[in-house]
Amino acid sequence: MLMLVSYDVSTVNAAGRRRLRHVAKACENWGIRVQNSVFECNLDWSQWVALRAKLEQICDLDLDSLRYYNLGNSYQGKVMHVGAKPTLNPTSDALLL
Repeated sequence: MLMLVSYDVSTVNAAGRRRLRHVAKACENWGIRVQNSVFECNLDWSQWVALRAKLEQICDLDLDSLRYYNLGNSYQGKVMHVGAKPTLNPTSDALLL
């Protein structure tokens, strides 16, 4: 299933900047960055549970925000990209034309 993960981590202090790096790294391990703090992650259910647990462990949920959008397995018709950045296929890292 394709999950869209976005985050907003408070970076007013060193601990927040460290959390931001750790959240970004965790997302990079599981998906493709499509915006600064937005990732498309093509996961099975157990991978999704593991990613969500990891992100919620890293974040300070009193200061930081995570948003998850489940686009499911039939996501191709739900995602439209317009603009300068090339679009990647979340299942293969290949460019979509």
